[in-house]
Amino acid sequence: MRKVVTCIEILLLFFLQTTIFPKLTFLSVVPNLLLILTVVNGFVNGKKSGLFTGFFCGLLIDIFYSNLFGFYALVYMYIGYLNGLLYNIYYDDDVKVPMVLVAVSDLVYGCLIYGTQFLLRGRIHFFYYLQHIIIPEVVLTTLITLLLYRIYYVLNQKVSDSREGDKDLPWLGK
Repeated sequence: MRKVVTCIEILLLFFLQTTIFPKLTFLSVVPNLLLILTVVNGFVNGKKSGLFTGFFCGLLIDIFYSNLFGFYALVYMYIGYLNGLLYNIYYDDDVKVPMVLVAVSDLVYGCLIYGTQFLLRGRIHFFYYLQHIIIPEVVLTTLITLLLYRIYYVLNQKVSDSREGDKDLPWLGK
């Protein structure tokens, strides 16, 4: 059940990130919803879940928007895995830790994108890119995390409750 819900979340957030949110740009940046999902899923459910969520989020970006196939899948996969390593410090209602993780992950993501997509092409205006793209995206993505984390938390609780109810069924065993 969790895998189905995660697939629906990935597709829904990909749709929102690529169709609706570009029309609502703030300071010429769009929040990275797939990064939020990858970070939070890894942090809440562990490194394996973060790895697979990141892989499929990145794969969607690779398929539809990337010239270098597999690059975003690899980046998102590492971000999900590394955030999954912090699974042991997960606290249910505390939104501060996921916000910090999203902010740090988005900052690292922005620097990786700059380094591989711009710096290697000879565009050396890092501070311009940092000021006009990376920092506004980090701030906007972190603020959107406040809303999305609450929704994710409620949905995760419902999926966990339904899975625990399935354990009581006699034909499934314990």
